[in-house]
Amino acid sequence: MPSVSFSSKPYAMGFSPLSLSPSLSFFLFLFHFHSTLSSSSSPLCAHHQSLSLLQFKQSFSIQTIPWEDQYTQYPKTESWKEGTDCCIWDGVTCDLHSGLVTGLDLSSSMLHGTLHSNNSLFSLHHLRKLDLSFNDFTTSHISSRFGQFSNLTHLNLSSSSFEGQVPSEISHLSKLVSLDLSRNGYPILEPISFDKIVRNLTKLRELDLSQANMSLVVPDSLMNLSSSLSSFRLQDCLLQGKIPSSIGKLKHLRYLDLGLNSFTGSIPYDFEQLTELVSLDLSGNAYLSAEPVSLYKIVQNLTKLRELDLDYVNMSLVAPNSLTNLSSSLSSLSLRRCGLQGKFPGNIFLLPNLEALSLSDNEGLTSSFPSSNLSSVLSVLDLSNTRISLYLENDLISNLKSLTIMLLRNSSIIRTKGDCGILRTIGLSLLIPFC
Repeated sequence: MPSVSFSSKPYAMGFSPLSLSPSLSFFLFLFHFHSTLSSSSSPLCAHHQSLSLLQFKQSFSIQTIPWEDQYTQYPKTESWKEGTDCCIWDGVTCDLHSGLVTGLDLSSSMLHGTLHSNNSLFSLHHLRKLDLSFNDFTTSHISSRFGQFSNLTHLNLSSSSFEGQVPSEISHLSKLVSLDLSRNGYPILEPISFDKIVRNLTKLRELDLSQANMSLVVPDSLMNLSSSLSSFRLQDCLLQGKIPSSIGKLKHLRYLDLGLNSFTGSIPYDFEQLTELVSLDLSGNAYLSAEPVSLYKIVQNLTKLRELDLDYVNMSLVAPNSLTNLSSSLSSLSLRRCGLQGKFPGNIFLLPNLEALSLSDNEGLTSSFPSSNLSSVLSVLDLSNTRISLYLENDLISNLKSLTIMLLRNSSIIRTKGDCGILRTIGLSLLIPFC
């Protein structure tokens, strides 16, 4: 039977672990390992933080949001139970050392009700990230108390039925990297408030104010935007006047959306400096025009473009062949009702990554749509009301393997015998007069 001996020079605990039997040594190791894990584990959620979250939960009902995707909605707050650690609740993030709530992601959580200024949400002073998007706050106003979250780096209130005025206190959030107030009930953004936001939020990389009422804001106010912006979206903001050329100085921009406004004049020449752009949307600005030299330089320099939308922009002075050198990485090109006349460059039809091409309502646009070497990913093709010839033959249909929508109303269609049967079996959505 093995014996257990003690060292003649005791350790601090009174014995040497080397002198113990293997089984006892292993037991002590497990005890030490468990103690280490226990001492390093994160603390439970601070009680006052848990209480604030439960009060926030009780201030709203859970209802399906009818205008949002049914499959992405999930009632996160239903996992919030009194007496449990709020740091493991759905949508809640805590600091590992203090147990304070630092993040709240309640996007698409089916919250329904009014967000009042005295809501317990505003007692969570240590929040760094707050996402309340895709809920229904039933025409709540954006509270000035949002400006008290001095540690916020990300704030998303999009698509949640906010209205009224955007408070100037938002400009106090000097650490913001991302701000999204888009697609609410056209909350009013007054010139003074917008100017403060632009001047004070110098760390912004993402700014989305789409569908905010900015009708009183002068476009020149955009001159002081953060130079670190990578995503800038002001779609459908009721803006008027000329697009300031200063936007061309935002060298880090990757996404720019100024669509559905009432901009006038020409696309600024300085846009050619936006060499990092991946997506450019100026569509729906019927009084905006593209000058030949400016557009040519944009096409030449924006080599990373994947999406270009100039629907309804006046391009009547532009020769279509100036588009010849569009980025080979282009996946979406939309030039509907632009007044284009002349021969459209055939190489664009053959761009390898092209998924969507819309050229409709350019009655003077001519060309011949190729039947071979087409993009294998092309899924949307709209040539309605153009003079671009398209041969509906077996080779064309078999080569368009990914095509789901083909719009050819009032187009130059040349059909061959047997096309009708083929078109009916490949699952296309068609708007053409055939059979």
